[in-house]
Amino acid sequence: MTSKRFSRRTVLSGAAALSAAAIVPRASLGAGDWRPAETVRIIVPAAAGGSTDVMGRLLAAHLQPIWGQSVIVENRSGAGGTIGTSEVARAKGDGHTILIGNPGPNAIAFSIFKNLTYKADQLQPVTNMIRIPNIVSAHPSTGIKSIPELIAYLKKNPDKLTYGSSGTGQSPHLTGAWFLQLTGLKMTHVPFRGAGPALQAGLAGDIQILFDNLYPSLPQVQDGKLNGLCVTTPERSDSAPNLPTMREGAPELAKFDVSSWFGVFLPKTAPAAVLDELNRQVKAMLDRDDVKKNIASMGARADYGSPQQFADFVDAETKKFAAIIEKEGLQMEVK
Repeated sequence: MTSKRFSRRTVLSGAAALSAAAIVPRASLGAGDWRPAETVRIIVPAAAGGSTDVMGRLLAAHLQPIWGQSVIVENRSGAGGTIGTSEVARAKGDGHTILIGNPGPNAIAFSIFKNLTYKADQLQPVTNMIRIPNIVSAHPSTGIKSIPELIAYLKKNPDKLTYGSSGTGQSPHLTGAWFLQLTGLKMTHVPFRGAGPALQAGLAGDIQILFDNLYPSLPQVQDGKLNGLCVTTPERSDSAPNLPTMREGAPELAKFDVSSWFGVFLPKTAPAAVLDELNRQVKAMLDRDDVKKNIASMGARADYGSPQQFADFVDAETKKFAAIIEKEGLQMEVK
């Protein structure tokens, strides 16, 4: 199996270089066009270095020369992304505060957290930017090399296998939970404090099955340290075209669709002119060859759409995860 190798440092360096190496002259403004009057803050509700942060920095590097104002990225991590998201939900809708959202705080949180401090209608979807599949893998000692083989093994050996994820209520965990709900099978979930520890446990054989984001697991699959079983999006990944989709594994999985997605939100009070301008600029960014190269190196594919399309997508994601969470009986507190 061949694919591009992924380097967070490379992508971050590329994002930082965009504002210097690809300066776009500030276009003349037409009637009704909106431009910011002061520094724009892009709130990333996650730590530096992850996919949410990368997309925030790519967007900042694109917007700054076009808008003629400073565009800064502020990392507001913590509480599953809800701290930074709550800050944007309370911000003025004047276009000077932008949120980079993802499934955790913008779809999963509404069902799993009992004491969430914001509501979905406090945020206005602008557009998605990218989607990245999750990946399912098995330790080679299991001999399991595909989803059909995993299903067959679990039918003969209920409760014998354990599966790991980056934490309870995270997208990889809910990917595993949904797989088990749809197939009626059982595995014991072992949550870890982040993707790194989960991957290490998978490589060591401390868990037999790993549900993870595409990276960092894919390089381990390519090196033969893990057996890749599938990706979780409806389509195969360009980074791993020989890896089947979950949907290909069994009829009961025909509608399976889980991805890590990263989109743009504004406070609900932002006027249409701000919404339209930001949506237009995200499209322009995603159409750039340098940005296409960056997102391809992340194992991602562009997923631009209108504000209504993104709103409908986020609503469907929220309902999907709500049903999984309810069936699992999951409830947590924001800490």
